[in-house]
Order: sequence, then C-alpha cells, then structure tokens
Amino acid sequence: MDSISVNRFRENLKAFVEQAVKNHTPLKVTRRSGAAFVVMSADDWEREQETLYVLQNSDLMRQIAESMATHVREDGYTPKDEEIDEITRL
Repeated sequence: MDSISVNRFRENLKAFVEQAVKNHTPLKVTRRSGAAFVVMSADDWEREQETLYVLQNSDLMRQIAESMATHVREDGYTPKDEEIDEITRL
C-alpha cells in the first residue's frame, strides 16, 4: 500500500481519490500526529467487510473447508446440466 503525507494528499485530493477508485488500490495517508487513515473506494470497502464477515463466521468457514476437502477428493456434489444452465444464465 502506498503511503503519503496528509499535506500531499490535501494538495492532490481529487487525483488520489480517482486513483484509489479507478485502480482499486488503497492509499495510506499519514499525519504528523502519527495517526493515519486509509482512502479506498466504497466498492473495495464493502468487499473487505464481506470478507471479514465470512472469516469471522465459524459456520461459513467450516462449510468452505468441507467443500474444499470434497473438491480435492473429487467426491463432492456434481450439479446437473439444468442446474449449471440456471447458474450461468445469471
């Protein structure tokens, strides 16, 4: 993650915000007081929140681990052609 001073960020606010949104790269902005903040697009922030939710949910993590294990063993559920068609039409 790139890091810049709050003064440089303030001088080029529009360009840095556009860069964070367009390139999906967060930007750490440092302050003299030592406290820093991060600028990132709302879409990226929402994705991060969803990831944190999944990682903190032990039931979901167990389901993912079980699914991965059956996939590796190649003995998991195999969807029917109609189910694949329904999924790919989305």
